[in-house]
Amino acid sequence: MSYSKATDLLRLADFAAARHRGVTLQEIEREFQVTRRTAQRMTSALEQVFPFSVEILVDPDRTKRWTLREAPLARLRLHGDDELEALDYSIERLSENGDFRQRNALAALRDRLMAALPAREARRLEADSEWMLEAYGVAARPGPATHISKEISETISDAIRGPYLLRFSYRGTARFVEPHGVLLGARRYLVARSPGEQKLKHFRLDLITSAEVIKEFCERDPDFDLNDHAAHAFGSYQSAEEYGPVHWRFSPDAAERAAEWHFHPAQQTEHQEDGSLDVRFFASGWLEMAWHLYQWGDNVEVLKPPQLAKLVEGFQRGDFNALP
Repeated sequence: MSYSKATDLLRLADFAAARHRGVTLQEIEREFQVTRRTAQRMTSALEQVFPFSVEILVDPDRTKRWTLREAPLARLRLHGDDELEALDYSIERLSENGDFRQRNALAALRDRLMAALPAREARRLEADSEWMLEAYGVAARPGPATHISKEISETISDAIRGPYLLRFSYRGTARFVEPHGVLLGARRYLVARSPGEQKLKHFRLDLITSAEVIKEFCERDPDFDLNDHAAHAFGSYQSAEEYGPVHWRFSPDAAERAAEWHFHPAQQTEHQEDGSLDVRFFASGWLEMAWHLYQWGDNVEVLKPPQLAKLVEGFQRGDFNALP
C-alpha cells in the first residue's frame, strides 16, 4: 500500500468513527473526490485492516453505512489469532524466565488490546490462543537449533489451530496425520497420530517437506496433555525403552549452581551432608542428557541409569574454569 493510500485509509477511519451513523459510498466519493469503484475499494480495505471495529449499517432504502467504534489506533491493530498467540506465548516465556517486570508490562498491553474487541470475538480468540499456547507449551532451551522453514512452521500451526488433518513428506515417505502439538528444543518435533490409531508419533520438523493442510477437521485425543507428554523426555527426544528413573549427584563445588537449574518439570532435589546435591526425575533421552552433563565436567556423577553413566564415562573433564 502506498503512503498516500495509507493516509487516505486513516482519514477514512477517522471520518467513519466521527459520524454516529457512519458514512456512505456517496459521502466517501465527495469527501475524497474519488469514483464509486475507488470508494468501494476503500471500504473493503477499511474492513480488512480494522476487522473487529468496522460495523456496517443498512438504511431502510438499503444504503450501506460504514462506521468504526471509537478507539485508539493501537487498539485497532490487534488482528486476531496470530498476534494474540504471540503475545500470550511471550508472556508465558517471560514468566518462566522470572522476568516479571517485562511480563507484567506485556500482560497489561495484552489486556488493553483485548478490551477493544467485541466480547464474543475476544472469547473465541482467547480459547484459540489457550490451545495454541498449550500446543507449543514446552519452553525452548537457549542455544543452537535446527532451521525450520517458515512455510513448514506456518502450515503446521494452521493445522494445529484447526484442528485439521496434515499431509507431508517425511524422509521421502508420504504421511497423513492428526497433529496434537509441537515439542520445542534444539530439535523440534511434531506430535501426531495417524487417523484411526491411538499411538502418538514424533516427526522432526527439519525433516518435513511439502506440508499441506487438509481442510478436514480431526479430533484430538481428549486425554492428551502436551506438558505431561513432554515430561517423558529430558529434551525433545522421547524413547519408551529409555524412560525410567534418573539420578545425578553434583559435587559440593557445583551444588549451589546446580540448585539454580530446572532440569525437569518433576525433578526432586536433596542436599547431602557433604554439601553435594542429588537431583532425581523420570525421563528418557540419554544422549541429550549426556550432551548437557558434559558442560558440568567432573562436577556431576550419574547414579542412574547405568546406561547413561556408561555413556558419559571418560568424558567428564576437570579443566573447565566455569560452570554452566
